Amino acid sequence: MSMLIQAVERADRIAIGGHVRPDGDCVGACMGVYNYIREQYPGKEISVYLEDIPNTLKFMQGTETILHEVPEGKDCQLFIALDCGDMERLGFSASLFKRAERTLCIDHHISNQSFATENYIHGDASSTCELICQLLPGEKISRETAECLYTGIVHDTGVFRYTCTSPETMRMAAFLMEKGIDCSRIITETFDEKTYAQNQVLGRSLLESFLFMDGHCIVSSISKKVMKFYGVQPKHLDGIVSQLKLTKGVDVAIFMYEVENGVYKVSLRSSDAVDVSRIAQYFGGGGHVRAAGYSMKGTVYDVINNLSREIEKQLCPGEEEE
Repeated sequence: MSMLIQAVERADRIAIGGHVRPDGDCVGACMGVYNYIREQYPGKEISVYLEDIPNTLKFMQGTETILHEVPEGKDCQLFIALDCGDMERLGFSASLFKRAERTLCIDHHISNQSFATENYIHGDASSTCELICQLLPGEKISRETAECLYTGIVHDTGVFRYTCTSPETMRMAAFLMEKGIDCSRIITETFDEKTYAQNQVLGRSLLESFLFMDGHCIVSSISKKVMKFYGVQPKHLDGIVSQLKLTKGVDVAIFMYEVENGVYKVSLRSSDAVDVSRIAQYFGGGGHVRAAGYSMKGTVYDVINNLSREIEKQLCPGEEEE
């Protein structure tokens, strides 16, 4: 019996939460665990706490029950934190996490701080959804739960193109496919398709991007004013940094958007030459070796100047010593 099942069986009031600005893996993990518990343990009280999720992910069963705030006086016996590297990134649900009798964290970020009572952290996994597949009894995973977990794996592997994709990842995906899910629809509608406004913002981001550090890096940014003009929110900007990374000869792609006046959310993607998780951690963020992020105050050029110094340490280590 896995630690996840053991924890669930010992609790009657269960809360599930993920990181701020939830992406495909975060939502898939939360809803996958939610659906499994709801199906296998109908007598338990269970709730999911997440910020607003992208419309493309609302096809998952149970997303209409997601709570966007913690009710006053609410407590739980078990809080399951998914795809979240530290308590602060739980956002509004961190208050409930602190009051929980027991906490469990399941995550694949190498920067995870093991902040829960029990932790299942494997930085070499493709996604948190892959880890959940390992922890749930396969024969009891329903088609609805499989849809959630497959979506998370698809999003965090870039449809199995990123280097985090392993043979085990493919075996897990194949197992979930055997549950009867519509793989093509999930990939097309949640990963590939973009709204007209999203395509406009993507086009503008590519048009206004520029290379630096002799073409090893590419950067683009979007201000609050531009986001308002196109009618987009942060959840609509997924995929821009990955598109920038496809530029030939680039080792590090940087995309940033303004979350409040003078504060930027910075996303990083890299090749084998640079470990962006180290850079993100240096600035108070976290993530993976090839995909990471953090927030920073200042102007766009402040962010670029600070990043340049840290990237240079890895691209040109000898020059730094001189």
